[in-house]
Amino acid sequence: MLARVTTFALDGVESRRVWVEADIRQGLPAFTVVGLADKAVREARERVRAALVNSGFEFPLKRITVNLAPAYLHKVGPSFDLPLAVAVLVAAGQLPPEAVEGCAVCGELSLAGEVRPIRGALAIAEGTRRHGIARLVLPRSRAREAALVSGVEVCGVATLADVADLLHGRAEAAPLPAPAAPADAPEHFEPDLFDVRGHNALIPAIETAAAGGHNLFMHGPPGTGKTMLARRIPSILPPLTAEEAIGVTRIHSIAGLHNGAGLADRRPFRAPHHTISPAGLVGGGTSPMPGEVTLAHHGVLFLDELSEFPRSSLEALRQPLEDGRVAIVRGQRLVVYPSQCMLVAAANPCPCGMGGEACRCTGADLSRHRRRLSGPLLDRIDVTLEVQRPPAAALRAQSAPPSAEVRTRVMEARERQARRFAGLGVTCNAQMTARMLTELTAATPSAIRVLYELHDREALSARGHARVLRVARTVADLAGSDVVGPEHVQEAAGHRTDTARLGEAA
Repeated sequence: MLARVTTFALDGVESRRVWVEADIRQGLPAFTVVGLADKAVREARERVRAALVNSGFEFPLKRITVNLAPAYLHKVGPSFDLPLAVAVLVAAGQLPPEAVEGCAVCGELSLAGEVRPIRGALAIAEGTRRHGIARLVLPRSRAREAALVSGVEVCGVATLADVADLLHGRAEAAPLPAPAAPADAPEHFEPDLFDVRGHNALIPAIETAAAGGHNLFMHGPPGTGKTMLARRIPSILPPLTAEEAIGVTRIHSIAGLHNGAGLADRRPFRAPHHTISPAGLVGGGTSPMPGEVTLAHHGVLFLDELSEFPRSSLEALRQPLEDGRVAIVRGQRLVVYPSQCMLVAAANPCPCGMGGEACRCTGADLSRHRRRLSGPLLDRIDVTLEVQRPPAAALRAQSAPPSAEVRTRVMEARERQARRFAGLGVTCNAQMTARMLTELTAATPSAIRVLYELHDREALSARGHARVLRVARTVADLAGSDVVGPEHVQEAAGHRTDTARLGEAA
């Protein structure tokens, strides 16, 4: 008898429909799985056999062939266990064929028949709705996450026996797990700009970077507050929109970082160690997984001690920062991950970290240090800040404004940008294309003249020229101006020109 069950395979941040076709015939007992399945899927044969027997079902001692179609799509992970088991039960006559019509099934099985959590429940639910499938059966612990997608009946199950009862109609779908009570959640203290002292002069530049989604680089001696400032940037970013929250949740679910409780409510902040590999930073591996730049999508990617990162890792960041996506090719497989994040980097001015007159480094040390800072990567950074040790009087003075106050101004600037880019698929000034830059910046002739003078004086690249204009547009948005004037270009240039000097030896 032939049975057919619908499930889904993860492909990047999307889900692709897969048909699990099971055929049982007379012959020597065998269990074969075909259809470009990885080792975890092939091992499902043993899990399915044990789960069926331990759940009280009869495992057919015949020749079983299971095909995962389409055959060109790579199938990865243990989420195919449950659809394999259901397909075998239908082919063996232990479940009626009509029970699996209009139903998608996903889940990992234990040897005892328990249904374990899977990755990417939100993406699978979106695929279920996209293909017009009415019902989705998946692990109970991921039911609340899948239920974020409207138009699909989500059925959470705990055991293989529950699946059989549900499909037979002997039991109703269990209610969704209740969310954790607010009192049970640990209290979250978000870092606030109000904690910063002695760096009030740097706050406008950081506000500009946050308002336009611009990449930011801070350099200065150790202990001056670079990391402290960087970790407070998420507190001044606007809250996630509904679409952004779904995108962040989908990515973190696929990466196994989401607990299945609901939508993400905070922008991601990722701070990988400086020993990270290129694959860890931008994604990759035999079965490609998202890297840190993708996990920071719609949030902040913080690279502390930038000069200590491997050159190969930093070079791998160039294309994701420019295009807003990562394209990973493995054999004949192409996987695309989004990477629209705000890069925040920090580094010491020299190997000894002191800089200036107190520097003890030789010329060779300084040259080697500058070579480790990729010139093309620095050219993709819009705002550069020099962070110096504040005097004692500044530490005793009034602290920086609270994050809530700065965040209000950032949100107002973002709202102006949202109105400007309505229907264009762009959310902030840093994402403007060359054509948008020409048509939507509204720079005055005097501002353009100042920009070209700066281009010749500072030897800006064409990319640097465009990025100064993007930052100037953000400065104008914060000032509530519809046009970009020369004063906005001059302020943007003041946030930018140190980058060229840092990268001149790279």
